[in-house]
Amino acid sequence: MKIFYLLLLLFIASLSNAQTPNQLLRYDFYHSQKLDFKIYNSNSNFHSAIKPYFADDSVIALAVDSMLNIGLDTGRASFLKRKLFQEHLVEIKAKDYKIYIDFLPDFIFGKELEENKNTFVNTRGFQIEGTIGTKFSFYTSAYENQSLFPAYLQNYINKQKVIPSQTNDNFGPSKTIKDYSYVATTLSYTPNKYLNITLGQDKNFIGDGYRSMLLSDVATNYPFLKLTGTLGKVKYMSLWAQFQDLTAPQFSYDNGFRKKWGVFHYLDWNVSNRLSLGFFDAVIWQDADSLSKRGFDYSYLNPLAFLRPVERQNGSPDNALIGFNASYKVLKNVSLYAQLLIDEFSAKYVFDGSGNWANKFGYQFGFRSYNIFGIKGLKILSEVNIARPYTYTQRSSLLNYAHYNEALAHPFGANFKEWLSIISYSIKRLNFSAELLTASYGLDAINDNFGKDLFKSYDTRESNIGNFIGQGIETRLNLVNVKTSYLINPNYNLRIELESVFRNENNKLLNQKTNWFNVGLRSSFRNLYHDF
Repeated sequence: MKIFYLLLLLFIASLSNAQTPNQLLRYDFYHSQKLDFKIYNSNSNFHSAIKPYFADDSVIALAVDSMLNIGLDTGRASFLKRKLFQEHLVEIKAKDYKIYIDFLPDFIFGKELEENKNTFVNTRGFQIEGTIGTKFSFYTSAYENQSLFPAYLQNYINKQKVIPSQTNDNFGPSKTIKDYSYVATTLSYTPNKYLNITLGQDKNFIGDGYRSMLLSDVATNYPFLKLTGTLGKVKYMSLWAQFQDLTAPQFSYDNGFRKKWGVFHYLDWNVSNRLSLGFFDAVIWQDADSLSKRGFDYSYLNPLAFLRPVERQNGSPDNALIGFNASYKVLKNVSLYAQLLIDEFSAKYVFDGSGNWANKFGYQFGFRSYNIFGIKGLKILSEVNIARPYTYTQRSSLLNYAHYNEALAHPFGANFKEWLSIISYSIKRLNFSAELLTASYGLDAINDNFGKDLFKSYDTRESNIGNFIGQGIETRLNLVNVKTSYLINPNYNLRIELESVFRNENNKLLNQKTNWFNVGLRSSFRNLYHDF
């Protein structure tokens, strides 16, 4: 962790001559498609695949400002009205710095009809964000939660021992009301227009879709150091991160959960305003075994090194992956996008039809549009995601492509096919969205390994050949999620929200139905995935 402390010192040392605000945009700004009319416009040269974005980027700055000042004349409004509908709870502004503080409630009350079960979320949180000078910004948030979930989420928590996208379940199945906390922090420094340095305990995302087959924000926060350089039509990201594995036996109580490390490179090339191509590579390695501690491997420190050759020089002990991302704006308001993830791909087996287990790859293709059919504020996203059995898996869970018992890419893990569409519409403070999802995958019987569970060693696979997507207990999932919300305060996304979830997972052994309705006073920009 010495590298993180060195960078922290660099941040502090930079404050004396800081000069452009660089606050990170959080989930609601990019996944909800509210900025698509700027980002995916055929006249835009914006680098869309590396998320989160920066609020002061010249392409989106005016649109972000408009979103944060929607529907209120702050010059004539009363103090109380401004605080409720427009401003941060606390605003401290001086010549050289700005600090904003907000209370973040998330109070949700619901009913799951199939189980005749009341549900709730009781969250009290806060966020503090600001800028010092014009090159340095910071953000921190924390949440204390008590929740009672519907049956399908309760089953997931009991199996994975984590609250989805958040943290571990300390009390296990014996306690149905879950009590947990969640924190996020980022420090961002931009010494010049070409380089940004971010130190964080947060998430990252690579791609143009709702899901990512390369790196997503599904799993909980993790410590990372990220360098992002921009030169003309090329943007390059190097990311070093530390992950945790809750399934591997702990060496001792004092050492906590077992650790592993990851390094990620992504090069985004805007060939033109319409076409963007991206190239991705990643390596995961374990921190220690019972005989020795490896720690951070400095051979992966060079941000420009191709990772696969370095991994081979180390004796190929690690999990190396490569990938590709592409998007093309076919019309002014319609974009196509695609991803390919290759994990120990064996070209000689691709076309022989044997179904070799070593053909570990996943892919995505989809489209997104805004102001569709000439209706301003109407957005549609639709995509297909597919991963072969055993993709993202490794010899042990300390090398797999996962963190804190959840996937670093798609929440289904591997051995699945998924199609989903999201339709959303916004007019002033009113927002509507509907997600439709259908998926098929193969589950394991006891002591089986058909390739969906990332935490099972691929050495326990059922067969070397004859593998196909959906093998195992053939399972079907259908899900519809409809949300309607009224935005009260855009600065911390305070809103009144109504949500309905209709879910059916079935195979020859189970038929689990969920009809879940809830209403809440919600805030913050977190993306907490429950659509699996």
